[in-house]
Amino acid sequence: MGRIFAVVFGLFLTVMPAVAQDTQAIEDVIGSQLEAFSDRDVAQAWTYASPNIQRLFGDPGNFGMMVQRGYPMVWDNSEVRYLELREIAGNLWQKVMIRDANGGLHMLDYQMVETERGWQINGVQLLPPPDVGA
Repeated sequence: MGRIFAVVFGLFLTVMPAVAQDTQAIEDVIGSQLEAFSDRDVAQAWTYASPNIQRLFGDPGNFGMMVQRGYPMVWDNSEVRYLELREIAGNLWQKVMIRDANGGLHMLDYQMVETERGWQINGVQLLPPPDVGA
């Protein structure tokens, strides 16, 4: 029994650093893209988008326009907080709380995919605000 526990615990210890490494890499990609948008470096922000997103928008200009119009809190943000990384139906989703330039809070979900270039953003969903009850 002790030997089984030792094997399971050993596997746990080898898997946990990989998960922590992926979490950090994912946060770094999202943060780098947010920084590129803040710097108005759309070409750099484009490099963090997955091949699917790049095919969908065709070029950095179209992509930047979509973000500026559809996700103004991403285009102009003042604070970012990374919440949980979850696996849903085989996809990794990073929940992010973003404060916009006017101080409003927004919850977004970033779908992440691992490509030969590392982790990339495959989509972003604006989540509804949480219910606040008395």
